[in-house]
Amino acid sequence: MSSSYRTVQWNAHKKIYDLTIALAVTGFIVGFVILSRIFFPSPEQISTPILLIRACGICAILMLHLILIIGPLARLTPLAAPLLYNRRHLGVSFFSVALIHALLVVGFYGGFGVQNPLLAVLDAPDGSVPFEFFGFLALIIFGLMAATSHDFWLANLGHAWWKAMHMMVYLAYILVLAHVLFGPLRADSNVIPIVLISIGAAVVLSLHILTGTREVLRDFRDHAHCAQENDQSGWVDVCSVDDIPPDRAKIVQIENHERVAVFRHNDALSAITNICAHQGGPLGEGKIIDGCVTCPWHGYQYKPECGQSPPPYTEKIATYDIRVEGRRVLINPSPNPPGTHTEPASFEPWPEDQHD
Repeated sequence: MSSSYRTVQWNAHKKIYDLTIALAVTGFIVGFVILSRIFFPSPEQISTPILLIRACGICAILMLHLILIIGPLARLTPLAAPLLYNRRHLGVSFFSVALIHALLVVGFYGGFGVQNPLLAVLDAPDGSVPFEFFGFLALIIFGLMAATSHDFWLANLGHAWWKAMHMMVYLAYILVLAHVLFGPLRADSNVIPIVLISIGAAVVLSLHILTGTREVLRDFRDHAHCAQENDQSGWVDVCSVDDIPPDRAKIVQIENHERVAVFRHNDALSAITNICAHQGGPLGEGKIIDGCVTCPWHGYQYKPECGQSPPPYTEKIATYDIRVEGRRVLINPSPNPPGTHTEPASFEPWPEDQHD
């Protein structure tokens, strides 16, 4: 989290993350070339440019699959959170490897004729599937995502538009699958690569279906527990005070409204939107640190009573009016404007809580 734009706000975690990516990519490409030289000696020796093309292509595909499963894994286990924290760095690294792959292809297969090298590669023979064009379109999408990955674009476009644009990764993924299946694997008699990429696609699809189903079931369960009050005020009973651990939140889904995170702090409750202003992260899955709700995705912080980030930061999120009756927590489902101060609802702790 930064109050000003910087190329990269380096910290120890980012340095370790990026160093790990660089070492893994370099190790994979070097290892691929060395092992290929060992297993395919003369006269079957494959030329170095082709080995590099294959190494970068396979490495990029593996990185893409990792990028696509990080999100679902982070929804299933907090152990994946360190990978999610700087996923954009992994995305830019992936684009760099994919771009090197594309440049090598254009230079090797299109650079020795009179035609423009790029057009020579994209000009598919009559009757053949234009798999090169599929890869070219995917590369353009990945390039757009890499170019707009910085918080400058996120802040000026807004997280909703920024997120929608970056959802094009799924279209690009389909294009990559078409590029591989109709290209390098089409004439390969070895079924192992086809099996491996099929397994990768199945894992990506299965994890997304699993996490999506889990979220829908959780919302359905929350709907069943949010009973509308009989008075005319429209307040909604969402949970019990005892359902919320200290300095943590209970995420509730009120019908026809967005998710709300009810945080417990210092024997009082505050309700805020569950959507972080940065990238739409799930605030209710974070915790209160130094008196501020801290997003589990990238560490953005907000004061629970007003939804404002602590100075010098300026982000604001919506708050909700809240009250406690006995041990029941009630929320007005109509959100207040972002940054609106709402009085926390105090409650009487159980005797055992006073000794925590």
